[in-house]
Amino acid sequence: MKQLRPFFALLILLASSFAQTPQPPANPPETPQKQQEKQEQTKPKAAEPEHQITKEEAQELFRAVDEILKFDSERTGLPIKHEVKRKLTSRKEVEKFFLDSFKDDESAKRLQQAELVLKKFGLMPRDSSLEGTLLALYTESVAGYYDPKTKTVNLLDWLDPESQKPVLAHELTHALQDQNFDLQKYFKTPKPKTGEYDVTTSEEQTARVAVMEGQAAATMVDYLLADRGLSLTTAPDVARAMQAAMLAEGDAPIFSHAPLYLREDMKFPYTYGLNFTLDLLKQLKDKAYSEPFTRPPQTTRQIMEPETYLNHETVPPLSIPDLDKVLGAEWQRFDVDSVGEFDISILAREYGRTVSQARTLATEWRNSYYYAANKKGIKPSKTGDISLLYVSRWSSPEAANHFADIYAGALGTRYKQAAQVENEPGHFSSEEGDIFIEREGDVILITESFNAATSKKLRTAAAQALALKQETAAK
Repeated sequence: MKQLRPFFALLILLASSFAQTPQPPANPPETPQKQQEKQEQTKPKAAEPEHQITKEEAQELFRAVDEILKFDSERTGLPIKHEVKRKLTSRKEVEKFFLDSFKDDESAKRLQQAELVLKKFGLMPRDSSLEGTLLALYTESVAGYYDPKTKTVNLLDWLDPESQKPVLAHELTHALQDQNFDLQKYFKTPKPKTGEYDVTTSEEQTARVAVMEGQAAATMVDYLLADRGLSLTTAPDVARAMQAAMLAEGDAPIFSHAPLYLREDMKFPYTYGLNFTLDLLKQLKDKAYSEPFTRPPQTTRQIMEPETYLNHETVPPLSIPDLDKVLGAEWQRFDVDSVGEFDISILAREYGRTVSQARTLATEWRNSYYYAANKKGIKPSKTGDISLLYVSRWSSPEAANHFADIYAGALGTRYKQAAQVENEPGHFSSEEGDIFIEREGDVILITESFNAATSKKLRTAAAQALALKQETAAK
């Protein structure tokens, strides 16, 4: 689905410490005096002014840049090609930076498309705001960022130098990536040919963000481990535990109440990205930090299952017919995009499966796309304004049927008035129109909010395109 993360090298830290605090033993019953003392302690206190870095602290932080850059270069094998610019940034400047990143026309369009599609799939509450939620999440959780446009590492003027040095280890990895591989160029994926739909860019870009952030997370953890006489290669399990503690949600109230998809989308580059980097370090040794830039992963599947990347495995693309033409002049395309292995893992969790069950199901994914359209003359502003075709291929007919059952079983949580149409398997009604779930071997074809005739036309065209491709491949 749409890549929601702005394209700059950002560090998200959600926890205030790198280890879980053990729970204290249960206390004996409190006396009235103790209860009164507790009430006094919990009375609202005047907010303390936020710490501001002094001139001397800023100088200390800036001096650390060159030292930590050298550390990163030694650990990654990426050479330093020039000095990195550094800037102390205020909270207001950070907020403005994020706000501006969402303001250009392309970003606004992408967010509008993503918001309605995520809501249509049930991945966001229908009454929520994607842009508002993302801005709140980023400003709450950001710990520093490197801007490839200005070639500048931005540090925060309200955090003390010691707490920012690990952040520097992370951000300066981005600077090295940029110096050696040009991050802006890295994220410029080829545009589709005329007449083709772009259903690969989002997956490719999400995978590349995971490379970028996973490597930076690795060097940050390596920097912290060095103080203990350890390293990523000698203590990979400790590295994973430290990263998990950093991304704990307890100290981030906005994050902990955000929709599951947004939380996991923000954490994905740091969690799966770190695991991907650790696996590459084990297998590729000194090429671990360079190969994913010269041979970028193509899908979230390759990030989540690094062995598929290492073994050069790919998922065959799905053939898509000219759906604009199939729908005719009454309709116009709203959005078209992929639904990757990561998306499936979250869909399954939203649809009632455990983390383990969702992860197992996601490994059976073999490609999928959605096509959303709206009636001409209507500017979509709610989920009922768009209609959806969703096509997915699975590793086997059994896996396809399993997903179709999960999808059908979740309709009652996504719609207020979802119901099975009597004597018509795979046909459901809802307040936003008909829903059809069709199963053909290892392929599932789903439509939502198209009428029966239009739905049949779309599903037939999609199925024929896949069958034709299989026929051609067989010859």
